[in-house]
Amino acid sequence: MKKRSKRYQERAKGVDAKKRYPLNEALAILKQFPKSKYDESVELNIQLGVDTAKAEENVRGTVQLPNGTGKAVKVLCICKGEEAKAAQTAGADYVGADEYISKIQEGWIDFDVLVAHPDMMRDLSKLGRVLGPKGLMPSPKAGTVSPDVAKAVKEIKKGKIEFKSDKTGGLHVICGKISFTENALRENAQSIYKTLLEQRPSSVKGAFIKTVSIATTQGPGLTLEVTSLAA
Repeated sequence: MKKRSKRYQERAKGVDAKKRYPLNEALAILKQFPKSKYDESVELNIQLGVDTAKAEENVRGTVQLPNGTGKAVKVLCICKGEEAKAAQTAGADYVGADEYISKIQEGWIDFDVLVAHPDMMRDLSKLGRVLGPKGLMPSPKAGTVSPDVAKAVKEIKKGKIEFKSDKTGGLHVICGKISFTENALRENAQSIYKTLLEQRPSSVKGAFIKTVSIATTQGPGLTLEVTSLAA
């Protein structure tokens, strides 16, 4: 059995593992936890009622968090000409084309998100083996392949994130930092829930969102009343 830290054990004393908490109550408990030395992330852990063997029931999408993630995101934008100037103005950390494609081929991956203009995807496709396993390959569904790269960059910088169900039908989505106000965390969590409902595959039978828990990076999860996530 994994040995838990003293801080984790202290936090766990205030959590009832059998209870389903209303979102507001869960957030209040998280905010009362003994503080860590750093600003921990707060994450929603969601179990979906999907059949992962069916490709059409794999859930993937994006959500714009109204209060951001609290994390500074490094964005690389692959584009040329006027789009490059627009991407720089929008706040991209790195902007370029062939020179960055070459750097990535050489092993450089000092960025969190890659945005690309559609005209550059043929050149980027040869980096699939490098970017794919790291979840960095841009795609239209994730909003990271766009003719309006400036808009894509701005949205990501403001808190647009991607979510994708795993092989078990689970989803793990950041909804902010523990330093956020309860209201900010609540708004982010509700936005994730609302967006996820919109992504429900038509073939799913029964409950789509089976369980949801919320936890800090180094804390125990609190199981939520799913309906309390409704705005």
